[in-house]
Amino acid sequence: MSKRLILAASLALALSACATAIPPVEVTRFHIGDPARSGTIAVEEMRGNPDISLEFRTYAAAVTQEWQRVGFTPVVAGATSDYVASVAFRRSFRPAGIDRSSDKPVSVGVGGGIGSGGYSGLGVGIGINLSGKPKDIVTTELQVQLRRRADSTMIWEGRALTEAREGTPAAQPGLAAQKLSAALIGGYPGESGRTITVK
Repeated sequence: MSKRLILAASLALALSACATAIPPVEVTRFHIGDPARSGTIAVEEMRGNPDISLEFRTYAAAVTQEWQRVGFTPVVAGATSDYVASVAFRRSFRPAGIDRSSDKPVSVGVGGGIGSGGYSGLGVGIGINLSGKPKDIVTTELQVQLRRRADSTMIWEGRALTEAREGTPAAQPGLAAQKLSAALIGGYPGESGRTITVK
């Protein structure tokens, strides 16, 4: 097999591994009959969202980018936008699997026997538990509401959530923000009242 073929196969395998490492996103959207498809938009923090300024900026940037992709234009500084996109996000943690951290880290077993020929033997087995405590599952949820600024009418709303094991790339705020925003706003406005899974 040629080196090029091996390299191509290795690259394809690596890319497929990356693709499967990102978990699916569950998306639900609601909207009026035919919501706006263009106009200037300002992305703001939703009232009541915990103030995590640095993380919020990550989500706001991802949401702004997705609104641009579907036809809206970010408002310039100092101007009044046609629409306001309110953004909230939440991260929660839950234990995954059985906690084996309290198990004894080392176990020793001793066994002996006498064979039919009169030979005796002694065996010692050592087991070491290196598994530690399993990582928690991180659930990340993004909520976006689109309102017409002139009369504060909500014309579109959506929620997206995904789960990933703590410590994996998919659980990091930057990747989660991009994945959730793309799944939620991509295909805008989407089917109202239906929950779908975006891979």
